[in-house]
Amino acid sequence: MTLINRRTFVRGAAVASLAAPLVSRGALAQGSSGSVNIFAWAGYVSDELLAAFEKATGIKAVYTPYGTNDELLNQMRASNGSGYDIIWPSVDRVPNYVEFGLLQPIDDSKVEWDRVLPSAAKNSETLGAVVDGKRYQVPTDWGTEALAFDQNDMPLEYGTASYGDIWKPESAGKATVRGHSSLVGLALWLESEGKLPHPFIDSYKDEAVMRANFDVITAEAIARKGNIIQFWSNENEAQGAFRTNGAKIGQTWDSSAAGLQKEGLPVGFIAPKEGALAWMEGISIPVGAANIDQAYAFLNWLLTPEAGAMYSTHTSINSTAVGAEAHLPEASRNFFAAAYPGDALEKLWWWPIQENWYVALRGEYQDKFLSA
Repeated sequence: MTLINRRTFVRGAAVASLAAPLVSRGALAQGSSGSVNIFAWAGYVSDELLAAFEKATGIKAVYTPYGTNDELLNQMRASNGSGYDIIWPSVDRVPNYVEFGLLQPIDDSKVEWDRVLPSAAKNSETLGAVVDGKRYQVPTDWGTEALAFDQNDMPLEYGTASYGDIWKPESAGKATVRGHSSLVGLALWLESEGKLPHPFIDSYKDEAVMRANFDVITAEAIARKGNIIQFWSNENEAQGAFRTNGAKIGQTWDSSAAGLQKEGLPVGFIAPKEGALAWMEGISIPVGAANIDQAYAFLNWLLTPEAGAMYSTHTSINSTAVGAEAHLPEASRNFFAAAYPGDALEKLWWWPIQENWYVALRGEYQDKFLSA
């Protein structure tokens, strides 16, 4: 596993923001005509963002949402990489698209790289954005999956909070998780307890090791399945678990908890002692993209400080745009500080590259857990 010190991101942002020049509207408006078709995660692209992009560039953006990485990959395979100019996969899944010939290499000459946090650009190379020496994604955002909790009924504190809190007897009938990622959180807890036969990270490297570990992990998950009041697979479902279905604790995305906080609900979010599951995403261009110049225009505009902050404020997901943090509202800055106190940024657990064989087996174990 490649571990990335998130403080490198913070330092990179501070240094780069001092040197980042303001970009004129004229520079943004290169190729300022036509349209761009964006296939992105549900909730990622707001009407406000689309309108601001069109005003800045003259390009009409059409947004279609999807709910999961698997949905995106299946759609791209079905269309042979056509129908959209921009897609937004998680960086660890990019090699899956390359294997099926669905992406075109990024043209570095068309990317305003000085707008991207240098640490994000560099670290994305080993997380999946670069395959066989060619880059297929430009990082645009990052976030985590960690512990959401009811601050009144099940308060958690950094340093003692653990993925194990989801699976303990006190959480019976009160927890919400996503199928496959909950097995990873459970694995990290079991590993910290010395209960896995092999180092968990080796599950991503060898099928026999993966099976040996996941046999133990899945058996434990099935034995404790009574703790789960609702499974989620997208943002709306994760939030609904807390909003209406009685969840008091869960393993959710940071943006899910932040959205509930914005509604005034007493939901906190904190990194567990095993490390928050960290992911990076970005923009890739399918092989069948019809509006290439417009796709790069959207990418470069999204990486301006103002657009990055607009995106982060709407989604509660962190932008890789240099200087975006200076434009964030106070509530967003406070949420970040509460979620990652102390050494939490240094202990992030980055999703490693998930090759197609691993994704297939992961699905088998998830299905075994869900159907038990």
